[in-house]
Amino acid sequence: MTKKMLLKDVAQLAGVSEMTASRALRGAPDVSPKTRAKVEEIARTHGYVPNRIAGSLSSQSVNLVAVVVPSLNSFVFPEVLSGISSVLKESPLKPVVGVSGYELDEEEEVIREMLSWRPSGLIVAGLEHNEATRKMLEQSDCPVVEVMDVDGTPLRHCVGISHVQAGRDMAEQILAQGYRRIGFIGTKMPQDFRAGKRFDGFSEALQRQGLELEDLEHYAGDSSIETGRQLTAQMLERNPDIDCIYYSSDVMSVGGYMHCLANGLSVPGDVALAGFNNLQILAGLPLQLATTDACRREIGERAAEIILKAREKGDELAPVFEQLTPAISLGGSL
Repeated sequence: MTKKMLLKDVAQLAGVSEMTASRALRGAPDVSPKTRAKVEEIARTHGYVPNRIAGSLSSQSVNLVAVVVPSLNSFVFPEVLSGISSVLKESPLKPVVGVSGYELDEEEEVIREMLSWRPSGLIVAGLEHNEATRKMLEQSDCPVVEVMDVDGTPLRHCVGISHVQAGRDMAEQILAQGYRRIGFIGTKMPQDFRAGKRFDGFSEALQRQGLELEDLEHYAGDSSIETGRQLTAQMLERNPDIDCIYYSSDVMSVGGYMHCLANGLSVPGDVALAGFNNLQILAGLPLQLATTDACRREIGERAAEIILKAREKGDELAPVFEQLTPAISLGGSL
């Protein structure tokens, strides 16, 4: 176990009193900018998190579970939150959400602020964090569960799927249907580590069969139906012989389908389409698009269950590593 960093340790390293260190971290105006910067940097590099709970409550935690996700703009993470809420509603704990915007530095700031209120647990999407965030999470007083991904080294508790394997599995399904001229369209690349891992697994499976992608689009912006439609149009204009497109998300594949409908292209006759996440919006389409169910709600449920169990057993709870198995649906678009 990593030794927990205390305020007195920060003060000692900075060469100031505990009172001065405390005032510096609270942004008090009577602390010089030089001293404040020094104290803040030491706190950051050593993973120290100030305690926002004052007085008699300082040794306790609040009945909140911090949940940190990259985005609420997509249909993906609300399903995870729904699973978390469904489990916690029978307990005194309630979830509170922070958004990192797929930025590791922003994730650090969100987690620091959330941990300062001494939550009863923290659930964070992904395994990739900057060093300051890792130190904070390692020293946290509450149980931490990393979710959505198992391709990496968890800090302690982890629930998710292998995105590398999900990419491989979809590639194998596409190849089994006889497609060989394949394109890939992904968004938030490279900030979305999980989408990047699916792309790696997908590419690897193609290469094992002696194939390379015919075309590739790594779009830096967010997923949207409009973006999916535009990027599909551009890819098919560049490479009209492409017979299948794999998208990093269902939202993008829906946009690809809209392009095909608007331009008289048959799916899958002219071009096959496949996405990821098995979002609810697929159910309203005239054609069921191929996708992978990423177990989002189940991941949220299991993460919340781990928080409750850890709250009950404390340090006696052994690290939990749970890998769920996503299911592929071929729909009518492959």
